[in-house]
Amino acid sequence: MSRVMEPPQKFLHSEWKHANRVHFGSAEAERARSERLSAECRRLIEESERSAKRMQQDANKRLEHRLTDIKFWRQELDQKLQEVVQEIEVLITFKNRVERALESCAEPLKATLDCLDERQKRVAIDLVNDEVERELLKEKDVIEGVMSLLQRTLEQIIEQIRLNRSAKYYLEKDLRDKFQAERIDDFCSMLTSTPASVEEQTGVAQFTAGGATVTPEEWESFSNTNISKAEKERNNSLSLRALVESLLEQTAADMRRQHDATGAALELRIQETRTAKAQLEDQLNKLLVEIANQEQNVDSLKVAIADKEDPLKVAKTRLLARSQRPSVELCYDSVHTRLLSEVQELTGHISRLQKALAQSDMELKALTRNQLALEEEIQVKSHSLYIDEVICSQLRQPIAIHNF
Repeated sequence: MSRVMEPPQKFLHSEWKHANRVHFGSAEAERARSERLSAECRRLIEESERSAKRMQQDANKRLEHRLTDIKFWRQELDQKLQEVVQEIEVLITFKNRVERALESCAEPLKATLDCLDERQKRVAIDLVNDEVERELLKEKDVIEGVMSLLQRTLEQIIEQIRLNRSAKYYLEKDLRDKFQAERIDDFCSMLTSTPASVEEQTGVAQFTAGGATVTPEEWESFSNTNISKAEKERNNSLSLRALVESLLEQTAADMRRQHDATGAALELRIQETRTAKAQLEDQLNKLLVEIANQEQNVDSLKVAIADKEDPLKVAKTRLLARSQRPSVELCYDSVHTRLLSEVQELTGHISRLQKALAQSDMELKALTRNQLALEEEIQVKSHSLYIDEVICSQLRQPIAIHNF
């Protein structure tokens, strides 16, 4: 049997009014909260919009300033790079000059050494340590000193070129980085808050999310350090070039001065040798005349001795014949006295003539020995003249010391 349903509960009028007031108040409060939330949201939207615009504008200004700074440092780096590149090219030119100077020293040194070797072939008394020998040795020392100095200078230039190229490398690397940074910041400055670039913005944000580890001061100091190092090396290079220019001028002048001094000493020695040779030849000619005279004198003495022998024989024969006179006829008369005197006088004449002949023979031999000595000495002088005037002069003739 089904249960009889009870009728719904009825509320009082006061309860009905209270319920209406509750629903009204709840709805009013909710609406007020909603209005306040909407107002807050609009304020937040406007504030975020203003903040976003402000931040973007600030970022744009900072990007603009950053681009200005990058362009400034890029110009500074590029200017310094051009100066360093130009300095490297000029220094390479100086390097080539020093190399040519070194090469040009080889021929004068070889000529000097050849002259020293050739002059060692002088003989007898002419193998003397004369002024030419001393000047040649001095010239050898000067050229070798110049070559040693040029070699050290060349090594300094090569090292300075290496340092300049090192500075150039860091400037170029910094410039490449600056160029890439400028390209990126320029790209960033062109980005706008449009839906089409949202994905690009997100991609860039992810790409650069590694985080910066260099402060602006360190960034500026890095480029400034590269420029300072490059300027330092450039100044060192300028100082080295001035030193090299002075050194090339001084070394060429030293070699030229010593070359002229050696040439003057050689010319003077040639004149001295010519004079000595001429004097020896003149003396030889006089000696030959005297030898001829002495030979005639010897011949005359021999003839004179021979001429006296016959009269002596006659006088002796007469004495011998008169000694055969008989008895009282063997008288010591004036004839006998004269014959004895004649024999004594003729014997004395022959003795003196023979003594003079012996002296003349000795003198003739001495003159002959002197002739041989003079002829030998003339040959020595001729040999020395050939070495100095022909060989050494021909070796030195092509040598010309020009400015390096």
